[in-house]
This record gives sequence, structure tokens and C-alpha cells, in this order.
Amino acid sequence: MAQMVKSNIDDVARLAGVSPKTVSRVINSEPNVRASTRERVEKAIDALQYRPNQFARNLASHRSRLIGLIYDDPSAYEVPSSGYVIRLQEGTLRACHAANYELLIHPCRYRDKDVVTELEALIRHIRPTGIILAAPLSNMPRIVRAIQASGTPVVRLSPGKEDGKQFCVATNDREISAEMTRHLASLGHRRIAFIKGNRQHKAVGNRYLGYLDGLRDSGLEVRDELVAQGDNSVGSGEAAADQLLGLSKPPTAIFAANDDMAAGVMRVAARQGIEIPARLSVAGCDDISLARQFYPSLTTIRQPIAAMAELATLALVDGSHKDSLYKGVAVVPAQLRIRESTGPAPSEARS
Repeated sequence: MAQMVKSNIDDVARLAGVSPKTVSRVINSEPNVRASTRERVEKAIDALQYRPNQFARNLASHRSRLIGLIYDDPSAYEVPSSGYVIRLQEGTLRACHAANYELLIHPCRYRDKDVVTELEALIRHIRPTGIILAAPLSNMPRIVRAIQASGTPVVRLSPGKEDGKQFCVATNDREISAEMTRHLASLGHRRIAFIKGNRQHKAVGNRYLGYLDGLRDSGLEVRDELVAQGDNSVGSGEAAADQLLGLSKPPTAIFAANDDMAAGVMRVAARQGIEIPARLSVAGCDDISLARQFYPSLTTIRQPIAAMAELATLALVDGSHKDSLYKGVAVVPAQLRIRESTGPAPSEARS
């Protein structure tokens, strides 16, 4: 069988009856092209199955129609959690597809000493329209400065604290965590424990502040012995649960700063024969895909990661991040997901 000859831009131009430059303008979604002309070119592209070379377009225009998504490499963790990354990609891909942009994903290990050099080389090579920087990289000054120095627009996701100079997209971690704490208190729980997350994740730290707010709102005392330090992993959740449930007067509810640590709490409760939620209520944050598959299903906070990533991408695509109205932070609200792992406090614990 003879191999089909690959079409080029001149072939498309001849079939559509236009110049190669007009074809290029249609491909790059440039304005001031008549609708009828655009339609002829698009039909010719489909008929010839023409696929433009993305990198050749980058070189010709000195810019790309390419968004870079940079995030912490999940394989660096003992128990990788893919749900966060999948939702990041879902949101960025949705916006890129709508705007006829390409997406390049780049996991990197922020602890590596050469990470800045790695990112600088990546930017020089692909020359992206802009970069979306996910947490915890988004709150690391040396990484943010390196991207800014390249002149590449950047939108930070969940930086934990905004500086008023850059556009960033976040969720209401503190407020929604206070709401979760108040929910547990409304069920009669008086000893509500909290497991902190990785110290490098500033946005996760805001969840602890929300826990403190929720206790005060509910008239409950802040007790140091009811706060344990984790690192966002299942194992650290287990270690924290062993610590908290080993107290002479253990908590009747444990709120973990992420779902992986909440899963660790549920594992320890199962080993110790502590029934959930009859004897212990457990809540998490993120609403990972497994949260509904746990038994009992996990009460958690639904983080709008995909919507946040989509908003960040759209800002880079249309350039709105440069507008003074888009300085600071755009907040996409999170929501409680009340499921089976939380319930009324044991009657003897309500006094």
C-alpha cells in the first residue's frame, strides 16, 4: 500500500483558494478573518487531515500557544495521590481545548537543588504563553522569582498568601475549615482534634487556622494535646491517630487537613476496634476519588481544583492576568461533603 503524503500549509491554501498567510491566521485564531473564509480553510484542513507543527509555529511567531502546568511530582511520596494532579489537568485541558491551546505538564521535585535550573531550561525550550504553578511550588519564592525573571506570565494556585502583585487563584481554605469544625461541634463533639499537614503547603496551613476559628465560634477551648503534626501522607495520619487516640481522654472527632491523613486515622480506628462514626467521627479535606469508596464514606471538603486550574488557564490565554482588576487573588469556594464517617458524639461525651 502506498503511504499517504503528508499535507502542508500550501496544499490547504490551494484547496481553500486563499494564501498560506490566511491559513496561518485561521490556525492561530487571529481576528479579522471573514467567517466564510475561515469556514473554507477549516473544511480544507479537515479534508486534507492537515496537522500544523506546533513547534514550527512557536519559532515563526516567537511565542507558543502553549500553557505549562508545573506541579510537585507525586512519585516523590511514599503513597502517591493522583487525584489532585488529575483534577489540575482536567481544568487546564478544558480551558486549553476551548482556546485552541496545547498543554505541557511538568512534574518536578521542589526539594531538588537544581529545580530552578531545570525550570529555566524548560521555559527557554518551550517558550510558553504562560505557566500555572501549583502548590507547594507556588509559595516558594526562589521558584516564583525564576519564572518571573524569564518574563513568562505566571498564575499561582493556592499560594497560601498573596502579595497583591500577581494574579493567583485560591479557595477559601480557612473559612471552609471553620465551617467543618462548627459542623462537628453541632453534632455534640467537644473534644475535636486536628491533624496538621505538610509545613511547606501554606494553603494547608490555613486549614489549621480555620479549625481554630471554628472552635472559638463554637465556644470550645483550644487544647494543644488535640493537635498533631502530619505531612499529608497516610502514614503520618496513622501516627497522628495513634498519638491522639492514646490520650487518657481521647477525642471523639478528628479533622485531618487532607483525605490521605484521614484515611490513616480510619485505618488505626479499624485496628483498635473503634467504630466510626458511633465512637469516633472522622473528617478530611480535598475529596479525593477514594473518599466515597472508603467504608464508611468520608466526610470531607470538596476542593474546586479543576475550576481553579481552568480559571488560571483562561487568565493566561486571554491576558486578563495583566489587568489591574486581576491583581491579587480570585477565590473559588469549596464545599462540605457530609457523608457517613461523621455522626453525633457519644452521649457520655456531650457533657
